[in-house]
Amino acid sequence: MLDPKAAAEAKQAAVAYLDWDLTERQLCDFELLANGGFSPLTGFLGKADYDRVVAEMRLANGALWPMPITLDVTEAFAEQLETGTRVALRDPEGVILGIITVADIWRPDRLIEAQQVFGTTDLAHPGVAYLMEQSHPVYVGGQIEALALPMHYDFGHLRLTPAELRARFKRAGWRRVVAFQTRNPMHRAHVELTFLAARQTEANLLIHPVVGMTKPGDVDHYSRVRCYEHVLKKYPEQTTALSLLPLAMRMGGPREALWHALIRKNYGCTHLIVGRDHAGPGKDSQGEDFYDPYAAQEMVAEYADEAGIEMVPFRMMVYVQERAGYAPIDEVNEATETVMNISGTEFRRRMREGLDIPDWFGYPEVVAELRRTYPPRAKQGITLFFTGLSGSGKSTIANAVMAKLMERGGRAVTLLDGDIVRKHLSSELGFSKADRDLNIRRIGFVAAEISRNGGVAICAPIAPYASTRRDVRAMVEAVHGGFVEIHVATPIEECERRDRKGLYAKARAGLIKGFTGIDDPYEVPEQPELTLDTLQATPEELAQQVILKLENLGFINLR
Repeated sequence: MLDPKAAAEAKQAAVAYLDWDLTERQLCDFELLANGGFSPLTGFLGKADYDRVVAEMRLANGALWPMPITLDVTEAFAEQLETGTRVALRDPEGVILGIITVADIWRPDRLIEAQQVFGTTDLAHPGVAYLMEQSHPVYVGGQIEALALPMHYDFGHLRLTPAELRARFKRAGWRRVVAFQTRNPMHRAHVELTFLAARQTEANLLIHPVVGMTKPGDVDHYSRVRCYEHVLKKYPEQTTALSLLPLAMRMGGPREALWHALIRKNYGCTHLIVGRDHAGPGKDSQGEDFYDPYAAQEMVAEYADEAGIEMVPFRMMVYVQERAGYAPIDEVNEATETVMNISGTEFRRRMREGLDIPDWFGYPEVVAELRRTYPPRAKQGITLFFTGLSGSGKSTIANAVMAKLMERGGRAVTLLDGDIVRKHLSSELGFSKADRDLNIRRIGFVAAEISRNGGVAICAPIAPYASTRRDVRAMVEAVHGGFVEIHVATPIEECERRDRKGLYAKARAGLIKGFTGIDDPYEVPEQPELTLDTLQATPEELAQQVILKLENLGFINLR
C-alpha cells in the first residue's frame, strides 16, 4: 500500500488512465493482493507465472503457488491495451483502489485451465462454471499499486489484515495458532473438533471464515458471522479469536486446500485444520464426488514443510448418547454406544419444514439466527421461472397460476412476462445473444428482489440458454428465495401452428435472424422442477399442476 500522500498523487494521475471496474471475484483477489494475504504475489499473474501455476502449481521463479490469480477482461477492453498501459482499477461505485501496469495480455485456453486446476471440465463444478461462463476471455497480467483497500461497512472490527492479525498474535503471546477454515455456520460438532485440534497442537485457535465468494447457495456471510459471534462465547476467554477472510473461493479441492494453507501462513498461523473433502464442491454430473475425500489432506501434508504450515486433519466428531457429549468417531465403540447424528441434508430439511433442531446438535442461538435467515418454505419468497419456445403457452399458464395464487392470498404476486419486460425494462435491447442474456438477467435481478422480500415472482421469458437460467437461479437462491424452473415443453410444430404473429414464418423466410428454435438453439432444461405438456392438458389443468408442485415442495399449504 502506498502512503497517503503518494496514494493521493497516484489517484490524481489515474484520472487520465483507462478504467476497469473490478468484478466481485477480482475485488476479493485485489484485496488479498493489496494486504499481503496472497504473498508472494504482488499483482495479477503474467503469462509465464500463469502457465507454470496451471501446469505445476509454481510461479515462474519456482515458488509454490497452486491457484491462478488472474485479471480477466473483455475483448473490447483488451483491444485498448498494450504493454506498459496503466489502468485504474475501480470498485463498483467507481472508487479507484489501485493501478495495474500491464505486462502481459493473452487469451488463455480455459478448458485446459479447468482440467489442470480443477481436474475436470464438468460445468457442475462451480469453479469450472464460473471460468467457462462468467469470466472474460482475455487475461491481463501486471504489478499493482494499491491505493486503498475495498471499503467494507460490515463487521469492521473483525476484518483484520495479515499484518494486523500477526500483530495481535504477537501482543497476546500466541506463538502457535491453528486456523479453522469454514464457509458454513458452526454447530456443536465443529466447536468440539476445534477444541480437540487446539489441545492436540497446543495452540490457540483462529476461527477464520471466508466472507468473499463461496459456493452458490451457501448461507450469506452476514448470517454466518452473527452465528460465529454466538459460537465464540463457547470458548474459554483469551484462547480463541475470530477474524474474517475476504477470499473468493474456487472450490478447488486439494489445490484450494494448499492455497488456504499458504494464505493462513501469511496471516500468522502455524497450523491449519483440513477437513474431509476440504473445499470440495460436492457431486459431479454423474453423481460422483469430484475429489477423493482425503486428497486435500494428503496434498497439504505433502507440501507442509515448503508451505511453512502444519496440517491438522479434521476428525469427525459424533454425539454419543451414553456419554451425553461428543467424541471422535474412531474412539467410539458402536457395539456398546449409541451414535447420534444429523446430516447436512437432514438439517436443511428440518429448517425448511420448521421442525425441531435438538440442542445436542446446534446451539439454540445459532439455530435461531439461521431461522431468521431461512424461514420455512411456506414463508419464503418464490420465483416461478417458466421457460419454453415462443408460442409454447408460457404466458397463458403463468397468468392462470398468478390468478390462483392471488385467489389464495398470503403473498404479493408479480408477473414478469417476456413481452411486458421487453416493453418496460429492456426496451433498448435488441435480440442478439448478448442482449437476450442481459434481458433474462434483468428479469432474474427483479425476481430475486421480489423473492428476497417474501413475494412470488412469476417469470415467463423464452430463456433459451441453460447457463443464463442457472445464473437466474443463483441470483434467487443467493437471497434465500425458492426457485422453481418450469419447462413448457410444447413441440415446435405446435408452436408454429399457434403462431398468431407469423414470427416463425418470417424466421423461416429469413426475415428474422437468430430466432429461437429456427436458426438459434433452445437448450432444453435437463432437470426442471416441473415439465408441462400443453398437448395433453388445458391451461387450467396445467396451472393446477403447478400449484400441486408448489405444495409438494412445501412452498404452499393446501390442506
